[in-house]
Order: sequence, then C-alpha cells, then structure tokens
Amino acid sequence: MNIEEQKYINEYLEQFSPLGEEVVSFLQPHVKVQRVPKASFFLKNGDVQTHMGFVSKGLFRRFFTNEKGNDITTGFIKENQYVTDYPSFIRQRPTKYYLQSLEPSTVVNLPYEVIQESYAKFKKSEMQGRLIAESVLTILSDRVESFLFLTAEERYLNFMATNEELINRISLTHLASFLGIERQSLSRIRKRIASK
Repeated sequence: MNIEEQKYINEYLEQFSPLGEEVVSFLQPHVKVQRVPKASFFLKNGDVQTHMGFVSKGLFRRFFTNEKGNDITTGFIKENQYVTDYPSFIRQRPTKYYLQSLEPSTVVNLPYEVIQESYAKFKKSEMQGRLIAESVLTILSDRVESFLFLTAEERYLNFMATNEELINRISLTHLASFLGIERQSLSRIRKRIASK
C-alpha cells in the first residue's frame, strides 16, 4: 500500500473516529482502496454489491437502461459520497443500475459482512450506518421530489446551485438525461438563463 492509498484509508476512517478507537481498529484491516479507470464500472445491472464504496477521488454516474435501450442518468456521485445502490446493497439483491466512472476514480471499500458485524458488535456503529442511509436516501428523495414539484428550468438551476463544481466534469448529454429533458431543451434553458 502506498502513501496516497493510506491517506485515503485514514480519511475514510476519520468518519468513524467519534465512534471510538475500538470501532476504528475493528474496521481498519478490512478497508481496501480500489482504483477505477475512467469509463469503468463499479457496479453493473444484475450485480450484487458486496462492498460499500466511498469516493475519495473522482466521479461516477448512476444510470439504468430503459426498454428502448436508452441510458437514463439518475445521479452523479462525487468525492465524499457513497457510490452505491443502497436499497439493493442492504438487501444484498442484484441491482438494476450501472455505476460508471466519468473520470479516473479512487474508491475506499468496506465489505458488507464487516459492516453487519460492526453493527452487531458496536452499538455506536449502528448510528454511523443510519447516517450513511440518511445521506444516500436524502439524495434519492430530493431527485424524486424535483420531478414532482419543479420545472425543468428550476431543476437545472437547483442542480447548478448545489453542484456547481460538477458542471465542467459532466457532459451536457448526461446532465440533460439526469434532468429528464432532451439535450436541445437544456441548451435552450442555458441560453435563456445566460441572456437574463
């Protein structure tokens, strides 16, 4: 393990330090660093996710392929977020999604079995699991609500306000798919906003 990988592991484990040295010592031997080249898959439709991934560096796109064969982007996972299909992860069932890197990425992984064992051994560890679940599920819920209550332009403005650093890291095609509009419609929205 090189210095950079150890740095990523240490940063990851720092999240658990409020839970106590005992929890950190239990988790440390099981944490692994994974390099994910650009355009590679962390998870594919039909896979069972056996490790919870935490993005230390890089960017992923979550998408599914619809009945017409079109890829529909449902999210972007950036640094300090969990790369997961969380509902299928906690049930250990095959995912319907693809999680693909949009740039060279580094992911810190912790096995499902170790996470479950940690919950059973350490009461404080369950709290950390709850916080992870809340983080992931809030992101998913916000996306659903944006389609229920916001126009396409409002969804774009909201994305820009909360993810400004991503705009030069993702393609307009992927962004349009995420917003649920055609790329031409996104171009019109961007042009209209720029002229205000």
